[in-house]
Amino acid sequence: METLPKQKVDCDWVHLLEEARELGLSIDEIREFLRKGTIR
Repeated sequence: METLPKQKVDCDWVHLLEEARELGLSIDEIREFLRKGTIR
C-alpha cells in the first residue's frame, strides 16, 4: 500500500470539510459524523 504525503491528506480533508459546509452541515454535525458515522 502506498502512503500519501501528509500535505495531500491535509488538503483532501480541508476540501471535504469545505464541501460539507457548502451542503449546509455544521461543524458539530461534521464532528459527529466522523465519530459515529451518522448524522441526526
